[in-house]
Amino acid sequence: MKLASDETVLFKKAFHIEGGNFQSAGSVSKQIKRILKQLNIDGELIWRAMIVAYEAEMNVVLYAHQCEVTLEISPSKVHMTFEDEGPGIPDVALAMTEGYSTATREMRERGFGAGLGLPNIKKTSDQFEINTVVGKGTTLDMDIMIA
Repeated sequence: MKLASDETVLFKKAFHIEGGNFQSAGSVSKQIKRILKQLNIDGELIWRAMIVAYEAEMNVVLYAHQCEVTLEISPSKVHMTFEDEGPGIPDVALAMTEGYSTATREMRERGFGAGLGLPNIKKTSDQFEINTVVGKGTTLDMDIMIA
């Protein structure tokens, strides 16, 4: 699902997310939104990319230690990769079930834990792939198609 080797990359940028840092939660998503606006990406595509980026970012803040994010924009798509160091997901099928959540009481008190993050990412992306290793981390690859 990564960009094809012959596909032109118009823009590429890397970001870092620190797990557990609620003070900066959402800042990567906001930066991605700003970049997409500057590149005159269609408003609906920006909206979809923001849902995907924010849901993935909040999963990192809530569950992982840290994450490297890559944003690549080509003429045909907005591609985002979130590669985290964290606990991994023991049962991906269960985690993809709407309403299933492993949120702690503290997370729920902050307004999170509805169990919609991963399902929303999949539903909103044109292409979605998840790879996880328990005890090591999770990688999400998401595409929002432009053309």
